[in-house]
Amino acid sequence: MSETVAILGGTGAEGRGLALQWARAGLALRIGSRDEARAREAAAAVRAATRVGEERVQGLANAPAAAGADIVVLTVPLSAQIATIKTVREHLRPGAIVVDATVPVGAALGDRIAHIVTPWAGSAAQQARAFLPESVRLVSAFHSLSAVALAGLEHAVECDVLVCGDDAAARETVRRLAACIAGVRAIDGGPLANSRFAEHIAALLISLNARYKVKHSGVRFTGIDPER
Repeated sequence: MSETVAILGGTGAEGRGLALQWARAGLALRIGSRDEARAREAAAAVRAATRVGEERVQGLANAPAAAGADIVVLTVPLSAQIATIKTVREHLRPGAIVVDATVPVGAALGDRIAHIVTPWAGSAAQQARAFLPESVRLVSAFHSLSAVALAGLEHAVECDVLVCGDDAAARETVRRLAACIAGVRAIDGGPLANSRFAEHIAALLISLNARYKVKHSGVRFTGIDPER
């Protein structure tokens, strides 16, 4: 892919795991954080692990990371979602794709970790839509990917990803982005309203991880050829 990808919240486990996978795939990345120093540290760690140069992976504060990027991936907790969007929304270029990976679980609000929280808009992705400029295209994806599995570059990530959004072309772009991760199949999940199903699946996987004392459960949808 030739698009520039910014990962906001890229110093967290999920964001850093995605950065590792995409850096290895040769994408141009910006790792964003509220703390620019932490972003630079995370970018340096990703470069060292994937043996790519600074021109491929940069660490920046969230706003400059998002500015002009083709795809902006939001990997922050629910409690930071709206605040992060407000910080960067004036810097998003018209036509950019914003990918919301927020999992609305209770841990973000001080409750039980696997307890699903239903945002007022119906899903975390629909809540994000309410705060984003109309000129950007919103897609939800990557909820089901384990941060531990993403960080293990020696193994393929055996998991499907549901990609939901109201713009078909944007969904297809994000499906190509997901396919850059070895082992991942990107499933067209239809309109943005279906994001709540992907978010609930992620909460279920968190619960299963706790029950079975693992950190990398995933999901596969059988009987589907994503390329048809």
